[in-house]
Amino acid sequence: MNTKIINIEGVGNVCLKKSNRARNVSITIKPFEGVSVSVPRTLSFKSAEKIVNNRQDWIKRHLPRIEEIENKFTIFDEGTNFETRNHALQFEPCEVDSVKAKISDNIIKIIYPDDEDIRNIKYQVTIRKAIEEAWRIEAKQFIPERVKQLSEIHGFKYNNIYIKNIKSRWGSCSFKDNLNFTLHLMRLPDYLIDYVILHELCHTIHKNHGKEFWALLNKVSGNAKDLRNEMKSWEIKIY
Repeated sequence: MNTKIINIEGVGNVCLKKSNRARNVSITIKPFEGVSVSVPRTLSFKSAEKIVNNRQDWIKRHLPRIEEIENKFTIFDEGTNFETRNHALQFEPCEVDSVKAKISDNIIKIIYPDDEDIRNIKYQVTIRKAIEEAWRIEAKQFIPERVKQLSEIHGFKYNNIYIKNIKSRWGSCSFKDNLNFTLHLMRLPDYLIDYVILHELCHTIHKNHGKEFWALLNKVSGNAKDLRNEMKSWEIKIY
């Protein structure tokens, strides 16, 4: 047996899973997925269950934050009017057994069983992945060209550009002047995308956030302080 479900009062069902990679018991809590526990192969479920029970207070402290995220979760359905930078979301109920997404001709088409509710969480996950893939496509088309334009205007030099599904930061610059950007930049207005790009380009000159860095960023962006404050109102994660 590779999995075991236990029920903890005040928490609900907790899924224990054997893992070849786990060296210790690891507890994770994710929106709509609940509490899951990675258990080393060499440890019995009974021993893992004792550890989980001893950490009930920790689990219960984190549940309100998970519930808050779930309550913010946007539900996409046939009545949703949603567009990315270049793609529109469309739904097509059909006589199919499972949901699938197609991205082409500036359309994110969600094909799903016509006897199922598209608001089901498993379908919502597919929709979000499709939207993120559309942003990835758009980011690869837009960001490298815009980086090239801004670097030529302001005299910056850089090496490679990478587009990733990063949800912890908008961008970064390595010591080798490789630039990393999250595909979620495509949710921002153009002037804020420029600010993020210029921020990372300035790091090709100054590898820290000292006075010289901010002076350069202010020079090339025009108003670094206000743009920085505006960025604080944007969240990378989408609900």
